[in-house]
This record gives sequence, C-alpha cells and structure tokens, in this order.
Amino acid sequence: MANDSAASPQPHTTLQFLGAAETVTGSKYLVTAGERRILVDDGMFQGPKELRKRNWVPLPFDAATLTDVLITHAHMDHVGMLPRLVKRGFRGPIFATEGTVRLAEIVLRDGAKIQEQDAKDANERGYSSHQPALPLYTTADVEMTLPLFVPVPFDEDLDLDDGIVVRFTRAGHILASASITMWTPTTSVVFSGDLGRHDHPVLKPRATPPGAPYALIESTYGDREHPEPELLPHEGFADVVRRTFERGGSVLVPAFAVDRTEVVLKNIAELRRDGRIPMCPVYVDSPMANLALDVYRSMSDELRDDLRPEELLEFADLHSVRSPDESKALTGDRNRRPSIIIAASGMATGGRVLHHLEAMLPDARNSVVLTGFQSPGTRGRSLVEGATKLKMRGEYVPVRAEIFQDREFSVHGDCSDLLDWLRELEPQPRTVFCVHGEAETAAAFAARIEEDFPHIDAIVPKHNEIVTLDGVHAVPATPTAARPVDRHVVPGPVSSFDDEDVSATTPSAPVTATSKPLAREYRLATGDSPQALASAVTSALAEGFVPYGDPGLGTSTNGETIYIQAVIRE
Repeated sequence: MANDSAASPQPHTTLQFLGAAETVTGSKYLVTAGERRILVDDGMFQGPKELRKRNWVPLPFDAATLTDVLITHAHMDHVGMLPRLVKRGFRGPIFATEGTVRLAEIVLRDGAKIQEQDAKDANERGYSSHQPALPLYTTADVEMTLPLFVPVPFDEDLDLDDGIVVRFTRAGHILASASITMWTPTTSVVFSGDLGRHDHPVLKPRATPPGAPYALIESTYGDREHPEPELLPHEGFADVVRRTFERGGSVLVPAFAVDRTEVVLKNIAELRRDGRIPMCPVYVDSPMANLALDVYRSMSDELRDDLRPEELLEFADLHSVRSPDESKALTGDRNRRPSIIIAASGMATGGRVLHHLEAMLPDARNSVVLTGFQSPGTRGRSLVEGATKLKMRGEYVPVRAEIFQDREFSVHGDCSDLLDWLRELEPQPRTVFCVHGEAETAAAFAARIEEDFPHIDAIVPKHNEIVTLDGVHAVPATPTAARPVDRHVVPGPVSSFDDEDVSATTPSAPVTATSKPLAREYRLATGDSPQALASAVTSALAEGFVPYGDPGLGTSTNGETIYIQAVIRE
C-alpha cells in the first residue's frame, strides 16, 4: 500500500505578520495550518496617524473563518482589536491565562468607553476629518466578545485538535503575561509576547518556554540596556517630587493602567518609607487602573514572594478616584495640597490624564513624570522631545511644567534580557523574527542576535509579509500527553458589522449569531521560480482574486526555496 503521508503531504504552516512588524504596536500574527487559522494577539495600532489608520483596514481574511485566537497579555496593543474582530464575524475561542482574561475584560470595556466618548466629543466639537466620527467598536461589541474567552493554565500542553498543541509560559511582563509555544503537524514556533526584565519589581520572574525551530521575539529595547541607577533607585523621580513640592506644585504621572500603576505605587511606598520624598496625597485617577489594582491584589500567587502587602494595598493618603465628577473636582481644586496624581494612559494618548495635562502643563510649578517607553507620534513622546505646545482635543496647550522621563520604570526586557531568554530556549531556534520594535531598533537587535548566535538567522519581517514555517528544520515531536480543551464557546448578544456605513442617528440592523459578513476568501499562491509564481498569481486573478501585500520567499517541505504571494477574493 502506498504511504498515505507521501500521497497526501501535510499542508504548509504559514505565518503572516499583520502587526508589530517594524513598529512597536499592533501585535497580530496569523498562523495557517491546513484548515486551521489561528491568530496570536489582536492588538490595536497606537501612535502616529499613519499607524492608527491601519485599525480601519479590513483583515486579509474573513473573520468568520478564523478558528482560534491566542492572547499573550492584556495590553491594548495586544488585545485592543478583539471586539472589532468579533464585530466582523469571529465566533471561536479566545485562549488566555486567567489573569489575562480578567484584565482584558477591564481593558476592553474601558477602551470601548474611550472610543465612544472620543467619537462623541469629535462630533460635538467638530475636530475630526470624518463625518461623523465613529468608534472602532462599542461597549456592545465588547460584551459580545467577553464570553469567547477561555482561561488556560501556565505550563500545560493543551490539545486544540487537528494536531495543534499550545503551551503558555510565564513571561513576567505584566500580570499573567505569557509566551506561547505552538506545535502544528509540520512545525513548531514560539511567540515571546512582551518579555519582562530579569527582576520584575512586583511579579514572579518569567520562566523559559519550550524552544522551537522558529521564534518571534519582541525588540522594544533590543538596541539598548536599561540604565543602572548611579545613586539610589529612582533618585531622579524622587528629586523631581521634592523640588516640585518645594515650589508648591504637584506631580502628574501618566501611567499605563495595567502593571505600570502597580509598579509606580510600589516605588512611591518605598520612597516614602525611606524618607526620600515627603508624605503627600497620592491619587490613582483611572477607573481601569483601580480595577486592575484590585486584580493584582487578588492574585497573590502571581506576585513576588518578598512583596510587602502594604506596597499594593492601602497606604496612608492613597486615594482611588473612581467617578468622572471626582476626577474633574481633583483637576479643578486650586487649594489642593501638593500631591502625586497617577492617571492613564501612559503615553498620554487618551483617558483622564488629558484633562490633568490641560490643567497642569501651563503652570511652571508642576511636573510631569513619564514612566518608560513613549512611542513615536504620541503626546508622551512629544513631551520627552521638548515640545513647547501640546495639541489636545483640537486645541494647543502651552508646556511650562517640568518634564522628566524615568526610564527605570520600564518592565520590558532590555537587550541583555532578550538575549538571555533566547539563549535559554531548548531546542534552539534556527530562524528568529524580530518583532514589536521600531525598524532601526529591530534591525540592530537582529544583527546582535546573529553576532551572538551564529547558528541563528535573524530577520526583521515586513508588515503583511508571509513566510512558511516548515521544511528546512527538523520538526520537534508534538507533546503526546496534551490535555484536550473544549473549543466550543457561545458569544454574547451580537451587534452590527457595518460601522463604516452607520450614521450618527440611524444604526444598521443587528445581525443574528449565525449571520456572517461578506466572505473574504484567502489563498497562498506559490511557485518554485518567479515565473511559476507569476503563473499561479495570473490563474488566481482569472478567478477573481487580487494580490494582498508583497510577494515573499518561503521554504518547501524538501527544503527548497519557494516564492509566495497572498491573494484575496471578496
């Protein structure tokens, strides 16, 4: 009898970079293995307008044909587009660790409210070029998304059917963040997610995932090392607080609601305990940060064993600002004692921090302390680069307050941390894709990888590029003791698809759970030469397909180079 595998070879496993390629935002990777389409992260593009516009670009596949989503952690640039994916027809399971599921619920609900409020403000004040301005998704879309989440444990092999096995490993970036190793019938690949530093101030340290022939590694700080404090830790921050209070001002700390706020609070507690800053009121003015803080406090198993409870629990003069009225009262209180205000978002792209900036930036007595990386195109980046005016809500605000960036707060691994993670993988990867970094940073990190690991090819992929992940390297055996996972989920109440066509007064008709948007068929054309690829693409064009993205190179199952081009058909 003929060998079945020889007669019917396993289909290729391909990977498409739909985000976080030559940029530090919008993480989104599509793995295709036979009939299975698995999205790893579905992040929102943030920063410059050119990147934010990508959030409105249709995906190169019908969302209803996507079978699974895997989430590394709950930051917006990794989960922020999930409600839009569900709005477009996705009805499958979203796998994530328990802590990520709990944080994602907070992040997505808050994100929808901001989207809706920003659209409302833009329409009322007329500063949007779109008529009308629309949110990417609504609160109703979020409520439809949340039931699709399936909590999974760390360090357990999970069988997702059709030869797909995954394992989530602690990444130490934010609470419950994970690296993900995925096995398919033809290959395996490990996704680093965002990696924490070797010594996170709040969380348990990261662990090492199983290695794979292919790896995707973040490169946010791939070209630099975090500065070691010359004197005492966070002395720059302490000095700004002391000087600001001496001149009668207050300190505003834009901080990410998830993890950064917790780290800032821990350091404020330590600085006060050591007498390095005076006792003062500390306000956490972010509903999302306060809810996230509750999750951190409730998941002590994820926290460092040596963490003092009072550093994340209540300490003297710590105030949670919950309601909008309380926030506005805090901003307008001219008789407020010098204080520290922590508000989201960390790059000043939205949220309550904006009205604090509007009120505090014009006063030279005040200070703004930025904590960690500021993406190009964000208000935070403008402040770091010395902007004298900042545009908010269609108007310019003068910058007279003192601006300071404390780089010690970053919880992204630096170059040494990233190389250490790569070094610990077993088996070692043969091809590494440097993602989640600006183009120059990712290129510098790729060069450093090839210098330190001569056996590794390091590549900086392009946006929408497609590669094959099988054929060249030996395929590690798929774990045989993987636990089957129930992939059946029931979505929440559905909302409308066609938000681009919706008017401010006439919403589109709702759809049922079995309705689908117009199908978008996806195909990968291949050839063993440029001429053969051209012929395959020509045949696809005759069937009504159109090219999507640029052509690329892949590898056949016998190790030979092949030419590939994604095509789509509405």
